[in-house]
Amino acid sequence: MNTLTSLGLMVFAYICGSLPFSIWLTRWKTGTDVRAAGSGHATATNTMRQAGWAVGVLVLILDLGKGFLPVYLALSIQSPVWIVMLVAMLAVVGHCWPLFAGFKGGMGLATASGTMLAISPLAFLIGLGILIILLLLIKHAARAVVIAAVVIPSVYWLVGFRGEIIWVAIGLALVIGLRFLIDWKRQYRELWLDRESEAKKSA
Repeated sequence: MNTLTSLGLMVFAYICGSLPFSIWLTRWKTGTDVRAAGSGHATATNTMRQAGWAVGVLVLILDLGKGFLPVYLALSIQSPVWIVMLVAMLAVVGHCWPLFAGFKGGMGLATASGTMLAISPLAFLIGLGILIILLLLIKHAARAVVIAAVVIPSVYWLVGFRGEIIWVAIGLALVIGLRFLIDWKRQYRELWLDRESEAKKSA
């Protein structure tokens, strides 16, 4: 694989990730910015709260696709492991800091899940299962996402996954962790002061 192809894949991944479907579709449905209410994030769950479940599900599918497509393309041309990892990371970076929405996007979970689905449907299902279990136990989305990002790479290793799956999982955990750290004061309120729960009540 030549350098130009690798760079093209990475730019494409970031552009795909930067498509702010939750912002566009919520604005189309309600005339408001999805980030102005609820959790304050451009996510499928926040879209669901503000624009209804149908729009929220559509956003979820589109956000999954933003991660799936560039990684699928990278794998289809037999890109090296490190290129696949960077492509996956940049798709999530685009979702979290979108070029087309003032660099204020979502938390990256759906797009990260899409990248994993492209690599291994089984790994995707395991990661989804871990997140669902954490959500049921913790009953708090922000906390569950943070813990899942840390736990999932280790679980993948323990069940025998190697290669792209492990490296992509680690890369995604780093991006999602960085997303929380950069917005630490806000995330601190959500993680420990239940701002998210308050937002749900007021939405």
